[in-house]
Amino acid sequence: MTSGESFRLDSSVPDTVAVSGTLSFATAAAALAALNAALGQGPRRQLDLAAVQGCDSAGLACVLAVLADAAGHGRSVRVLNAPAGMRTLAQVSGVAPMLA
Repeated sequence: MTSGESFRLDSSVPDTVAVSGTLSFATAAAALAALNAALGQGPRRQLDLAAVQGCDSAGLACVLAVLADAAGHGRSVRVLNAPAGMRTLAQVSGVAPMLA
């Protein structure tokens, strides 16, 4: 990760994994592994992105991969509070319905 780019996960709210910080090329691989692990523990069904401060196409890909992994394991995960930049990237990429 480059200086200033990091992410954090918070699982203190039942049923939810909250992400804060940056989802980018620098953080996406680590975020993907951490999110898959966190969502695989217990009945977590929501991914809250309200505190994500930065996102690029790799961040969007990370979130989509998390959703795909969950679906592959028979779990449904709903994205909450996707940041505007992520929603724009998803719209341009034609994957916006996956974040709904």
